[in-house]
Amino acid sequence: MKAAQEDEYVAFVAGRAKALYRSAYVLAAGDAHLAEDLVQEALGKVYVHWRKVARADNPAAYAQTVLVRTFLSLRRRMSASERPTGSGSLPEGTASGPDTALRLTLLDALAQLPPRDRAVLLLRYWEDRSIEETAGMLRMTSSAVRSRGTRALAKARVLLGDSLSDLISL
Repeated sequence: MKAAQEDEYVAFVAGRAKALYRSAYVLAAGDAHLAEDLVQEALGKVYVHWRKVARADNPAAYAQTVLVRTFLSLRRRMSASERPTGSGSLPEGTASGPDTALRLTLLDALAQLPPRDRAVLLLRYWEDRSIEETAGMLRMTSSAVRSRGTRALAKARVLLGDSLSDLISL
């Protein structure tokens, strides 16, 4: 890669890495290490194809698509070969803030959803993507995104039950 292209790539990563990490963190259901791995792998894939990505209309959307597809691919590979041995993960450190309980409750509910449902909710409601954009990113039809999104929200509501209304302060 030429120095100018490499500088463009470095600037792109500096501007998008945090947003990609936030998305990966939601996809990974709060697993910071997995989120870092997802971002690293996605950015590596973007680097390999940087000439093509730099010419794209929206390189940020391209990187987001690569991130989501990397996550879904990883979930498929893990479901075929890896099995968890512990009952859960240990927290990184002490979380604090007014919405900590709400965030943890939402992340726990998302972790219980299947990966594709989680991806649809992330893209539609966290990233505020249109149905068509989400469908393109996930290689699904628009109607599949709508129905999967509706079912995923219903599952999340059941998982959250009354706990969500207790956590939201008006």
